[in-house]
Amino acid sequence: MRPDRLVLLGTKGGPAIRPGGPMPTASLLEMGGRRIVVDCGLGVAKGLVEAGVSLKELDLIFVTHLHSDHVLELGPLIHTAWTAGLATPVTVYGPTGIGAVWNGFLQSLSYDIALRIDDEGRPDLNELVQIVEFDEGPLAVPDLEVAALRVPHPPVIDCFALRFEHDGWRVTFSADTAYFPPLADFAKASDVLVHEAMLERGVDRIVAKTGNGERLKAHILAAHTEARDVAQIAAAAEVKLLALHHLVPADDPDITEADWLAEIMPVFDGRVIVGRDRTEIHRMPAED
Repeated sequence: MRPDRLVLLGTKGGPAIRPGGPMPTASLLEMGGRRIVVDCGLGVAKGLVEAGVSLKELDLIFVTHLHSDHVLELGPLIHTAWTAGLATPVTVYGPTGIGAVWNGFLQSLSYDIALRIDDEGRPDLNELVQIVEFDEGPLAVPDLEVAALRVPHPPVIDCFALRFEHDGWRVTFSADTAYFPPLADFAKASDVLVHEAMLERGVDRIVAKTGNGERLKAHILAAHTEARDVAQIAAAAEVKLLALHHLVPADDPDITEADWLAEIMPVFDGRVIVGRDRTEIHRMPAED
C-alpha cells in the first residue's frame, strides 16, 4: 500500500490562467490505499501524472461545487484516463448537477467515444463511471470515513467542505467559502486543514486583469475567506497543519509568502504551508 500523502495539484483561485502562473483548484489525497481526486480544475490530469499517478488507476473523484475552476476538467480527466488504459470503475461524488455535467461531456464526445470503443476495443466509458450526488452529512465510501458540510459560497447553494479519515489520519478541505465559524467544529483535530484564502488588498489587481469591475470584486469579497479569518478557523479547530489553497490572488508578484504568513501567524501557532502547485504533504510517522 502506498504511503498516505496529499498533493496540491493546482492552487489558484478562479478559472483564469496566466503565463508561468499556477493552475486552478485540484488536489490528490492518497489515503488508506485509495486515490482521491478533490476537484478537477484545468490541468488536473497533467498534475496527477506529474505526481506519479498512473491515470489508468483513477479511483475516486470528489467535486466540492460546480464552479468551472473546480469541475472543468472532470470529463477530460476521466476520458484521458480511459485512453491511458483505464478499465476499472471510477466513482464520482458531487453535488446535485454533477450527473448533468458528466452526461453533457459524454454527449459532446460521443463521436470519439463510440469510435474508440468500436475501433480500439475499449470498454464502454459510461459503464466505468458511477455518479453519486451527495448532500450534507456522512457519505458512504468504502474503506474511508467521509463527511460533507455545506458552506456559504454565494450565490452557489450546494458547496461542500469535505472531511476524510482513515486509521487516525484526518484531512479536511474547506472548499470555496466565506468565513464560516462552524467549519472549525467540522475540521476539529484535523491533521491537515486545506483552506482557501484571500488577501483583500490583491483583489483590485485581479479585477483590473480580468474585467467585470465592481461586480466581480463584490463576488470575490462575499464568497471567500480573508487569510486572517482562515487563521481563526485553524486555531479554533486545533489542526496540526494548515495548508492555504485556492489562493486569491495566487499569481500577483507583489504578494509573497511572507504576506500570507503575516496574516496567519499572529492567530494560529501551528504549522502553515502556503500552497503551491505540486506541494506534497506526507503523513508524519508521529501521526501513526
